[in-house]
Amino acid sequence: MKKRRLGTTNLFVNPIGLGCMGFSHAYGAAIEKFEAIKTIRAAYELGYNFFDTAQCYTGKNFDGSTSNNEEIVGEVLKNVRDKIVIATKFGVAHNSDRALTLDSSPATIRKSVDGSLKRLGVETIDLYYQHRIDPKVEPETVATVMHELIATGKIRSWGISEANEEYLRRAHKICPVTAIQNRYSMMARWHEKLFPALEELGITFVAFSPLANGLLSGAYKKAQTFSEAGDYRNMMPQFTANGISKAQDLLTLLQKLAEEKNSTPAQISLAWMLCKKPYIIPIPGSRKLSRLKENFGAGEIFLSPEEIADIDAKLDTMDFDVFGGSPTK
Repeated sequence: MKKRRLGTTNLFVNPIGLGCMGFSHAYGAAIEKFEAIKTIRAAYELGYNFFDTAQCYTGKNFDGSTSNNEEIVGEVLKNVRDKIVIATKFGVAHNSDRALTLDSSPATIRKSVDGSLKRLGVETIDLYYQHRIDPKVEPETVATVMHELIATGKIRSWGISEANEEYLRRAHKICPVTAIQNRYSMMARWHEKLFPALEELGITFVAFSPLANGLLSGAYKKAQTFSEAGDYRNMMPQFTANGISKAQDLLTLLQKLAEEKNSTPAQISLAWMLCKKPYIIPIPGSRKLSRLKENFGAGEIFLSPEEIADIDAKLDTMDFDVFGGSPTK
């Protein structure tokens, strides 16, 4: 499995990374710490070497205690630090109503990076993302602080999550951006317009929610209700009756392609973006080891340029209800 380079750095990772958010945040109660540690460690043993977390990925355990994602990731990977790449994020706080508080002020960034270093138990963060653009802070200001953090050795590189082209270019002029982390899947393609800029600037596209929060795994055949408190899928339109109905043609296509390639719908979904561009790295997440193994196997599946073009042509005729708030066409 050929590694992919993060931007123009000397950091190389396997083509499928692990989004660790779900172990403690947004998918109901956090799973028991021992189980999270065991699963992430097993992911490493499977071949995962790119692990994504964030300062704000916290959640409640069943006993009411708080689970901190960075602490879990740091504890799991401390004995293999020189063999893995860790990405984390700053600038977002989750409110009780699920709204976000954005703060990318220089003082907050400097405080945040020290907190993340401590929780992760590392001396340097490999890839440090601005989690969301803060409209109160200019990109040049954020990039200047990133330059400072790189110079002092607290981070190796930096990126922007949910980046747009104007912000990205302005920031990149001050301190080169290594990666963006944006929502991207067969159902959420609106960031493809960034491809020319990424290619021009040598920036990696790290794709979060590459399976549309699990819908493209093929595991959901009808409308879903996620009853557990803290499960954000309850507000995602792709899991409603109308959302699943609109996705049915795509789910049928994925099943057909999976049968042809002796694979699974999830693997086809991931292989589609891996084979489309060499600088795309999806970071699907799961609490289940079987799913982690399945996802990682997508890196071995080949789709030709002609097959990719045919899939894209079919996607162009489809309309989806999907979380993210942007049109798919």
